[in-house]
Order: sequence, then structure tokens, then C-alpha cells
Amino acid sequence: MKIHYISEKNSVLNHFLGQIRNINVQNDSMRFRRNIERIGEIMAYELSKDLAYKNVDIETPLGIKKTTEIESDLVLCSILRAGLPLHNGFLNYFDHAENSFVSACRHHPNNDDEFEILVEYQAVSNINNKTVLLLDPMLATGQSIVAVHEKLIQNATPKEIHIVVVIAAPEGIAYLQESLPDHCHLWVASLDEKLNTKNYIIPGLGDAGDLAYGSKL
Repeated sequence: MKIHYISEKNSVLNHFLGQIRNINVQNDSMRFRRNIERIGEIMAYELSKDLAYKNVDIETPLGIKKTTEIESDLVLCSILRAGLPLHNGFLNYFDHAENSFVSACRHHPNNDDEFEILVEYQAVSNINNKTVLLLDPMLATGQSIVAVHEKLIQNATPKEIHIVVVIAAPEGIAYLQESLPDHCHLWVASLDEKLNTKNYIIPGLGDAGDLAYGSKL
């Protein structure tokens, strides 16, 4: 799996990453969602450099301009619900893309720290021979992304799969490397230190879904 780390150089991306982590800023849910969306826009731009392009002639009012445009058939697929602001950021740049949505959540059957991933709701377009961008802001254990990936490829064969995360733990990256095909791409805005005993990212930012849309029962 090819891994792309995109915050290694100072840029406005680091500014927005700092704000979504900051306990004095992140509790403004509208600002949190907007910052995740902005991060999505920046990551979409960086990812766009790796897509396939074709040569085209564009007619202007005064002549013809040779340029390029995206050739890849894109499908944006976000993991509900935390992935929605990130999805919006990508959709702002790839407005021609198709859109898919899959739910994945941790289920604690014994009410302890052990959990399994439940993949239930899905509204997925045809992804055969298309470039799928799988969007989830947090890569902790990696189990959710692997479970969604397995669900997506049950009845379809994408041309490419790009996994996009805002914050990642090393353990989650290692799990993806073990579990996913080598041709997948992983795009990471920020690499954190580790997981804690409850499998939450440290230092992380908390629960991205709760911060964006409010706490759940």
C-alpha cells in the first residue's frame, strides 16, 4: 500500500489541524465541521495530483486552449456519520463525482472494551472499474475501514481505491497494510503517536462524529 503523508511541510493544513484538536475551539460544532471540510478540500487537491488526466481542447471566446482534465471516474464514499464534513470538502473539488455512503460503528456486545465493527446502512453507486475515494476522518484500529472495504468489493471491482483519513494512529496504518491489497493508496493528513487502552487515538481530538453533530445515546 502506498502511503501519502501530506502535513510534513508547514502549510495552512497544519493551521486547520490545530484548530480541530484545540479544546478551546473544537466545541464550536459549526467551526469544527467547516475545518474538517477545509481539510478535505486541501487533501482533495493533493490527491488530484495522483489521478489520471486526459488532453482536451477548450474553446474560449477568443480561441482554443489545450489543457487537461480529470479522466478518472470518481466515486466518493464516506463512512457515516463522521465522514460527512470530509465528504463535503472533497465534493467541493470533485463536483462531478458520484457519491456513496456506508455506516460503520463499534459494537460492544459485552459492554466492555472489546468491540466488533457493524456495517449496516449503505447507499453505494456502481463502483466497477471506477476510482473510489474512501473517506473517514479518524484511522484508529483500522477495523472500520477494512470492514467497509470488504463490503464494497463483495459485488464490484474498483479500478483504484484511495483511503483518506485526517488523523491516523500507527497501529491502524499497520492493520491496513496487513489487510488491504498492495495497490490501495492511503492519504494521511496527520500521524499521531499511538492508541490508548480503549483504542482511541492519542493525542487525537476526541470523537469526530460527536464534535461535528453532537453526542449520541
